[in-house]
Order: sequence, then structure tokens, then C-alpha cells
Amino acid sequence: MEATERFPVLHISEDGRKEVEEPVVKEFPLTISLNNQELVTLLCSPVDLKYLAVGYLFSEGLLKGKEDIKKIVVDEQRGMVWVETKEDKEIPLDIAFKRFITTGCGRGASFYSAADLQDQPKLQSQAQVAPAEILALANQFQHHSELYRTTHGVHSAALCDTKNILLFSEDVGRHNAIDKIFGRCILEDIPTDDRIMTISGRVSSEMLLKVLKKGVPIIISIAVPTSLGVKLANDLDMTLVGLVRGRSMRVYSGSWRIQGQ
Repeated sequence: MEATERFPVLHISEDGRKEVEEPVVKEFPLTISLNNQELVTLLCSPVDLKYLAVGYLFSEGLLKGKEDIKKIVVDEQRGMVWVETKEDKEIPLDIAFKRFITTGCGRGASFYSAADLQDQPKLQSQAQVAPAEILALANQFQHHSELYRTTHGVHSAALCDTKNILLFSEDVGRHNAIDKIFGRCILEDIPTDDRIMTISGRVSSEMLLKVLKKGVPIIISIAVPTSLGVKLANDLDMTLVGLVRGRSMRVYSGSWRIQGQ
């Protein structure tokens, strides 16, 4: 399915007016069903829907891994993904009804209060990255998305090592972009330990928790974190780097993983 639609648009500038046809990023409702129970409708970009469904269910704690999955059926025309597990999954009461989640502000992970973090162990990863490598990854990242350059309407996420982008995803929802990455990792047995997650949007607490759940110790953003995102990163010993632009960056937590500091 195409990620854009074309619309007539009136351009107005100091040079005058002109009407052109240009691409606009497509927003698509996707309903995810687990064991024949509809859980949620996400507003997303209509690509990599299987990865999105699996990544979302993992983030919600409803899948532990690929070994849980018996069957996945995707119907792009109806906007549905059905996931069937090998064993019946007990769905928590807080998500045991169909919800509608917007592209930007919907809850993306099962995190509600500080008490929910009590069982989350600190990351033990000894991975490190050099400042020059962070800047190089951010530069690769910002030039990677043709869809963003065309529409300026999507968020991006990338799983990286210290040298290269390994997996790249984009979506109208910043949570969805991460879920698509991790859904692919789960289905294709791609390791995430000691990797780096690079994202385009602000690093809020639920975004950080998504990354934590897959054991990724370093998160880089070209935007900024929220206060709770910084507190969470410090509590869990994650390395959080924000506002990576040009030749500068801000390290909010886990600076010991930044070589040469």
C-alpha cells in the first residue's frame, strides 16, 4: 500500500500564488486483534503492518517473543491484523477493551506510574559509543528518509550499531516507528542487545520504556527528552542523548557509555 496520497495544494508566498499537486503522508487506521479479541485501533502509516502489530503486542506485554505466535494474518484492505498465540493469553483489564490511539499522544507501553518500574532491572550492558560515532549516525539518520523529505509528515526510528543503521522505520506515529523496528526484530530473530536506537521525536518515558524492554542501552534523538524520560533513563542506567544536531549533543544520562568523556 502506498504511504502517500496526492492532493491539490495552493502555495502562497511573497512571489504570488500557484496551485500544485503534491504528496501528503497517508494516515491509516489499523485494528489489532489478539486471539479473536479486538484490542486497539492505531493510526499509522500503512506499511509494515505485521511488524507494527507484533511490536505493539510485545510493548504491551502480551507477547514475549516469536515463540508465542501461532499465526499472523494481515488484511490491508480492511485495515486488520489478527495475531493468534499458541496458548491463550490473559489480557489485562486495562486493555481488555477496544481502544483508539492517535498517531502522536496515545499511550504506547504499559507504564502508568513509578510503581510499575519496581520490577524493571537496570541495564547491565557495557556497550559504548564515541561522540563522533553519534554525530555520524545522526547524520545518516537525518538523510535516510525519502518519505520525510517528500512529505515532512513522518517520524523515524533506526536500530544501529556504532557505525551503521541496521534497520530503519518511519510512521506518522513516533511510537509506531519503534514498534515496527522491534516487531521485525522479533519475527526475524534480529538481536537488539548492545545496539543503539536513534529516533526523530522527543524521548518521553513510554518511548524510553519501549526501548528498555528490548535491552537497547543507548537511545539517541535529534529532539529533546521529557523530564520523566530523563529520570527513567537515570534510574535504569540507560544512556540518553538528545538534541544531536550539527556538531553538538546533550547527554542526559549514562554518560559513562560515551567514550572520551
